[in-house]
Amino acid sequence: MDVVLIDIANDPLTKLYGAYRTCYTPKTPREVWDDIAAGSVTREKIAQFVEERLKTGHVSPLEQVVFWFGISGVSRSLSHQFVRHRIGISFEQQSQRYVRFTGKNEERLEYVMPDSWREAGRAEEFEKLMGEITRVYREAVAAGIPAEDARFVLPNAAPTNFQIMVNFAELLHIGDLRLCTRAQWEIRQMIARMRSELMRKVPELAKYMQPKCGEKRMGYCDEDLKAYEACPLSNSRPHKVQVVEVFKRVRAESGKPMRDLDESDFKAAEEFREAKV
Repeated sequence: MDVVLIDIANDPLTKLYGAYRTCYTPKTPREVWDDIAAGSVTREKIAQFVEERLKTGHVSPLEQVVFWFGISGVSRSLSHQFVRHRIGISFEQQSQRYVRFTGKNEERLEYVMPDSWREAGRAEEFEKLMGEITRVYREAVAAGIPAEDARFVLPNAAPTNFQIMVNFAELLHIGDLRLCTRAQWEIRQMIARMRSELMRKVPELAKYMQPKCGEKRMGYCDEDLKAYEACPLSNSRPHKVQVVEVFKRVRAESGKPMRDLDESDFKAAEEFREAKV
């Protein structure tokens, strides 16, 4: 597996500042960017302002920061999961219709083998099957069967390559799900490498790319309790059941116990108005 950060929207932290500042100032975007160009706003103030806005959960400006990644040597099993992410991300994937997979290895095609097969002592059977698929595929191509039809015998283990463009909002969402230990090992490792690439270039932003239980994301785990207990991060992150129990205890002590919402609550929320300042 290889993951490379190809390019970044120029100065993403300042781009975020400009987008956020436009939302919270009477100044025009031209005036905001004139201030930036004149050096009226220090880098420290830009970083601080962006961090404060991120804490509020205001995410739409994150869509204006874009990253390009090159990814290779991952399995089709991974790619079927990865392309489920559809909003704020664009994929260009190696074609099995137009690329003939004759492989660098004369004995078999290239493929991705999970470590679990080796650990179970079944690697030889896996390789034997890949060798047979190699034979059938190559003979099919040699017999004049189009690559788009010969590919029907290729397995989920077949490798594939991507170039993707993704905005920061979607990248954080992907991290929420795919950095979690509930995600399959291969896609988890790929997203971790994408995060590492970002840490080299824009650590101020990359630090927000965490599993959803991270302190800069949701802050607690909402997965199955048994999965949470098996997760190594459970040593430092709470589960939602624990969070709710603490809340229940605190509220009970305050004389306003936690309860299920009823129709009067929905009506109160509907009619709520913010207090005048």
